[in-house]
Amino acid sequence: MHTHLQIAIQAAIEAGQAIMEIYKKDFEVALKADDSPLTEADQKANHVIMKYLEKTEFPIISEENKQTDYEVRKQWDSCWIVDPLDGTKEFIKKNGEFTVNIALIHDQKTTLGVIYVPATKLLYYADASTKLAQKVQLEKAVFDMNFIQKNAKAIQPKENEKNLRVVGSRSHMNEDTKNFIESLKTKKEIEVVSKGSSLKFCLVADGYADIYPRFAPTMEWDTAAGQAICKAVGLQVIDQKTGAEMLYNRENLLNNYFMVSNQK
Repeated sequence: MHTHLQIAIQAAIEAGQAIMEIYKKDFEVALKADDSPLTEADQKANHVIMKYLEKTEFPIISEENKQTDYEVRKQWDSCWIVDPLDGTKEFIKKNGEFTVNIALIHDQKTTLGVIYVPATKLLYYADASTKLAQKVQLEKAVFDMNFIQKNAKAIQPKENEKNLRVVGSRSHMNEDTKNFIESLKTKKEIEVVSKGSSLKFCLVADGYADIYPRFAPTMEWDTAAGQAICKAVGLQVIDQKTGAEMLYNRENLLNNYFMVSNQK
């Protein structure tokens, strides 16, 4: 396994431990400038991840860091993109559907991706360059590469012959998404699969859903790791504005709407 992927896995698992320490007790919730929620867990997880990634040769874009000016960023050919706690609303609701997202980008395209679910100790990881895409259920929230490699299972998309399974956000289902789902009803019977955070990408990559349409705002750190995992299993995350693969380390870190689908 690529050394940088191992570093990202270790960082994600350890960040997950820090998150769960906060999750198990009462915690304060603050609001960022854009009114999105921020908890102590976001900040602690970010600190853990930075400790690992700052030792590598690549610069870092993290939701919880002060963003580097684009005049500097545009010179980067590679960088990490991190969301230390994706699905903060799910974390606050205590429904377990939150993740740690770490991705490595090269020439604006996703290469490595790690998504870790601290509440269930489920780990997804991928190397798009080698088509490695696996998941493993950890027994303990500790980094053990031997256990991971011994117990990991390959993931792959699968179509459901009866239903068209469409992923809807647990906290962000809006009118555009509802209208899109309605437009699909001429094909097969529609089953809406609700899920929070970047787990929506994993559902399609792992064969538990067929389409993930996103008609609501996301940032690069929300999607980079999930896109790497989808890419490794042969799925594309299509930018609905450009009609092409979604790119990263852009001047505006706010994503356009996008679509992930296993439909031919």
